[in-house]
Amino acid sequence: MKKRESLLALAVTLALSGCSLAPTYHPPATPQAQAYRDVGPWVAARPSDQQARDDWWQLYADAGLNDLEAKLLASNADLAAALAHYQQAQAFAREARSELFPQIGAGATGVRQRESDNTPPLRNPTAPADYNSYTVGVQASYEVDLWGRVRNTVEAGRDNALAAKADLASAQLSLQAQLADSYMQLRGLDQQIALLQETIQAYEKALKLTQTLHGGGIVSGLDVSRAQTQLSDARSQWSQTVAQRALMQDAIAVLVGENAATFSLPAQIEPVAVPVIPLDVPSTLLQRRPDVAAAERRVAAANAGIGVARAAWFPSLTLNAQAGFQSTGWANLLTAPDRIWALGPTLALDLFDGGFRKATIAAAKAKTDEAGATYRGVVLGAFQQVQDNLALLDHLGDASANQKDAADAAQHALDLSMSQYKHGAVSYLDVVQAQTVALQEKRGLLQLDTQRLSASVQLVRALGGGWSSQQLARR
Repeated sequence: MKKRESLLALAVTLALSGCSLAPTYHPPATPQAQAYRDVGPWVAARPSDQQARDDWWQLYADAGLNDLEAKLLASNADLAAALAHYQQAQAFAREARSELFPQIGAGATGVRQRESDNTPPLRNPTAPADYNSYTVGVQASYEVDLWGRVRNTVEAGRDNALAAKADLASAQLSLQAQLADSYMQLRGLDQQIALLQETIQAYEKALKLTQTLHGGGIVSGLDVSRAQTQLSDARSQWSQTVAQRALMQDAIAVLVGENAATFSLPAQIEPVAVPVIPLDVPSTLLQRRPDVAAAERRVAAANAGIGVARAAWFPSLTLNAQAGFQSTGWANLLTAPDRIWALGPTLALDLFDGGFRKATIAAAKAKTDEAGATYRGVVLGAFQQVQDNLALLDHLGDASANQKDAADAAQHALDLSMSQYKHGAVSYLDVVQAQTVALQEKRGLLQLDTQRLSASVQLVRALGGGWSSQQLARR
């Protein structure tokens, strides 16, 4: 009978240890579209495009960018900090998981003590009041997880660690995109500097022409002043653009973990083509964005926290065991007569806490609501970022084509005005106006090309780069 009762008690304990007071978890619902609105320089993703594209920047086929991205992964300070944060979260998850196992300790004491003559029960008058006590033993305790408190704590720790892992991936993607964007802007500034250098050379020739004509009495000194003004203004624009390039170069130096004072990049004026970017349907975006995954895992962790808070309303059961040896001397300490042991459970329940547990549950539910709202906001922001950059690429492509026509027309007008000025058909004011418009349109074209490249980088970032939610399972 006793054996049957023991087995029944064990079965009840195991059954109770399998329950959980956390609500059934469901990711928060978010509005999703069936397709993106704009069309442009991208294609529908094929199955092969679903593979992890860790080196997504290679879409731009630029060796300089490839080298810089490798340096960023190896030396960026912000990325190293994000990695350390993830390692902390992993350690906290392992710390929570340790509660699933018995806690075992060992100890030894040696004391000289005196007992009171009135110690209850009354001490034997013949026993010495002063004596030595030496103890060696081990202790073990194990909390039976009746209400899922420990398992929900472990689950929350695991989800927080996964969120930190996704945070690391998000930080890495953000820094990689920031570096690629800065590099594209640097290349655009290189092209503008080259354009301004060519412009300065053309303006110097125009100034010499006006000076020659003025020396022959053909034109007035006003034309010389206008030509000099145009040349000086072009030189000023060149200096300002060189300054902007220096600042962009310093920003890149920080991203790749180098000292700006010793870092330099050679000028490159070859254009970078806007790549064709594989585009998934909107429903896959939630699996491609690490920040979305991080926000979703934090909702799951907060949901598990509700179970932890609810478990405080029920009694906790801890199994305790102790064994060792105790004696008044070291000589015969480890002998059978000096053996001691204790075994038994501890059942504890708070009867009154002034509303503490109720408040804890309310706080856990509010934290879950907050995490859910944050998740929905991150999802909506992700869809917006993709849509915004799709629109930019689409409309900037049209704008670039029109700007190219405007730049060609402005250059043709400049050539005509210079030819007519040499023959005295127009004043130099017409030449100045044509020069101003031509330079403005050419710089506008270069700026649009840079904006398109930046938009393509931000689109890749908005799509999650080469990341996939499957990577969260690789622990």
